[in-house]
Amino acid sequence: MTGRSSRLSRLRRAVPDGRADRPVEPRGARPRRRGAQPKVVALGGGMGLSASLAALRRITGDLTAVVTVADDGGSSGRLRDELGVLPPGDLRKALAALCGDDDWGQTWARVIQHRFQSQGDLHDHAVGNVLIVALWEQLGDHVQALDLVGKLLGAHGRVLPMSAVPLELQALVRGHDPERPDEVDTVRGQATVALTPGEVQSVHLVPHDPPAVPEAVDAVLDADWVVLGPGSWFSSVIPHLLVPELLDALTQTKARRVLSLNLVPQPGETEGFSPQRHLEVLGRHAPKLALDVVLADEAAVPDRDVLTEAAKRLGAAVELAPVARRDGTPRHDPELLAAAYDRIFRMHGRIGPWR
Repeated sequence: MTGRSSRLSRLRRAVPDGRADRPVEPRGARPRRRGAQPKVVALGGGMGLSASLAALRRITGDLTAVVTVADDGGSSGRLRDELGVLPPGDLRKALAALCGDDDWGQTWARVIQHRFQSQGDLHDHAVGNVLIVALWEQLGDHVQALDLVGKLLGAHGRVLPMSAVPLELQALVRGHDPERPDEVDTVRGQATVALTPGEVQSVHLVPHDPPAVPEAVDAVLDADWVVLGPGSWFSSVIPHLLVPELLDALTQTKARRVLSLNLVPQPGETEGFSPQRHLEVLGRHAPKLALDVVLADEAAVPDRDVLTEAAKRLGAAVELAPVARRDGTPRHDPELLAAAYDRIFRMHGRIGPWR
């Protein structure tokens, strides 16, 4: 590894210092004293995690994303199959979400999200996926490579995979075959699970006890706040609870834990789910995990009392806030979500400076 270590040193010297600006306080927030920022770890994958990160980077400069690595579709799936690497797509999306709002950050966010359009093998590959995999091969270290990409982008935080081995997501689904609505089948692959017809009963990972990335475990144990969700419930949120070392860290950490609910059920895996149903299935997969706060959009909760009772069973209080975009699309507004997180951190966290 001596050659790889020397290459890493040269690359680190070549990359300019991070250009991340100071975190931007959400509208209406009180200025936080210098050095009084919470250490926050956000877990998830895909666009849900990206929404959380885009909000959290506005209120803290000490932010770590822990990302699921079970994706097997699209560009990530092709690279995974061909090269035997971790799927880079959700890691790339997290890095893009952590890019700043200045010209440097937004330019790099567009570059790594750019997809090639061609009639050949490069068609639909994302630039960031190829860059991440190239650095993995050059350096032989997942974490160091992602740290280097983050430095290049001037990312407002760190991105880590939840495990260093590619994982397969499997689900038990009732009614996957419409002609056998009462039978339970095993559905394999994150891309398939996310769009499965029928009712997902439970999910598990293969291998069943994958090792967690040590830096991810350390980040959770050292955090002030851990944020889980929003995102695809069975394919992006719950998988973190199926990595034994990561689940142990989540149950043992002194950090407070907030669960951020989706704005609408996801077609396929959570079709017809109520807000409280999301809590129930999460509790079944990790019965020892306690929460402190459940955050939901006020317009997405038809019955607050029912949700409050479901949250109490997990040890949590409910916080309702307007966090959806005002254009009617089922997407989180980063400034509104930042304001909601900031209020939760203040109301349910420590009094005075964090450190």
